[in-house]
Amino acid sequence: PESSCPTAGPLLSWPPAPLGQQGRGPDTGLYYHRYLQEVINVLETDGHFRDKLQAANAEDIKSGKLSRELDFVSHHVRTKLDELKRQEVSRLRMLLKAKMDAEQEPSEVDHLTGQGGRGRSASGRLPQATRDLAQYDAAHHEEFKRYEMLKEHERRRYLESLGEEQRKEAEKKLEEQQRRHREHPKVNVPGSQAQLKEVWEELDGLDPNRFNPKTFFILHDINSDGVLDEQELEALFTKELEKVYDPKNEEDDMREMEEERLRMREHVMKNVDANQDRLVTLEEFLASTLRKEFGDTAEGWETVEMHPAYTEEELRRFEEELAAREAELNAKAQRLSQETQALGRSQDRLEAQRRELQQAVLQMEQRKQQQQQPQDLGAPGPNPEGQLKFRPDTDDAPVPAPAGDQKEADVSEKKAPEPATGGPPLESQRL
Repeated sequence: PESSCPTAGPLLSWPPAPLGQQGRGPDTGLYYHRYLQEVINVLETDGHFRDKLQAANAEDIKSGKLSRELDFVSHHVRTKLDELKRQEVSRLRMLLKAKMDAEQEPSEVDHLTGQGGRGRSASGRLPQATRDLAQYDAAHHEEFKRYEMLKEHERRRYLESLGEEQRKEAEKKLEEQQRRHREHPKVNVPGSQAQLKEVWEELDGLDPNRFNPKTFFILHDINSDGVLDEQELEALFTKELEKVYDPKNEEDDMREMEEERLRMREHVMKNVDANQDRLVTLEEFLASTLRKEFGDTAEGWETVEMHPAYTEEELRRFEEELAAREAELNAKAQRLSQETQALGRSQDRLEAQRRELQQAVLQMEQRKQQQQQPQDLGAPGPNPEGQLKFRPDTDDAPVPAPAGDQKEADVSEKKAPEPATGGPPLESQRL
């Protein structure tokens, strides 16, 4: 929701402080400072928006450029933002109701707050609270407009993707859905005599011929605080909305129903809330029943489909904006793909280097084992130049002759004459 990032008033420090440090951050001067901090904390859980948030400057926030990125946040983030909005709106409505207590019983308010002037301080916040609620309504309308434009954009793209026969069939189905949606009972003008009498009869179970505005007001002042607030007013429109919208019907859009509810409430406030404090007193309500418009509503209420939320020019600019964002996302996806490929190649190189290193270590171990084997057997090992080292022999054991001398000795032995049988031994033999 775009109202989650207000574009007016003082701005939060940027980038926002971590959740644990919010209390120590500078106050923005906004009465809903805590609400804004909570919104930012929720938005930071979305990776895409967090990147945009950290890169944003004050101008991006003021111009609403950052708020347009909310179209791309995940569904669970939008759900949390909606819940935060409901809580903040309830707080503001309670603050507005405090005005009545502050004006009627100021001494009691001071006593309850424990500090003189606190009641007046709360009353001083009312104009700001009223502006905040008005800003919320305006943001709700803008959000609905963007929703409708996105829906139309997707419908057109879907039809363009179909063949001629399929497109005709899809267009026929859409026209049939629109026809069924338009076929509903007459919707009474909100706040009119016909609309209030219908509530009086069907919801309150009372005789329509004995309709009494003052009794009606008291019946629907649920908390008996002397005013009808926005929630109590919106509850009066349920019967009219049920004529047009049914959650079981495919052709009925529940977001359109909420926009319709807001339009009805704004219509009543505009015509009944004389001092524009977003609360309807009994005097204001009774005064509205005396006006000519109260009973002259023969034409009925024009529902939201009779008033397009956007123009063709707005839709064209919206589609250009979507195309620019899509191109930006595609470029980012392409960069990420290239970085992934580069990382994969780098990983392959590192793996090859690792295998080479393992092979080198294995060869060194084998060489070391080969060098140790001759030493373990008592034989000299090779020197660094690959030649054998001879150790001096300190024992009396004969030293074997060199290979060449050994051959000559063998030859001489072969040539030596054999001794004569029975004769005296030769001197050489004795030797």
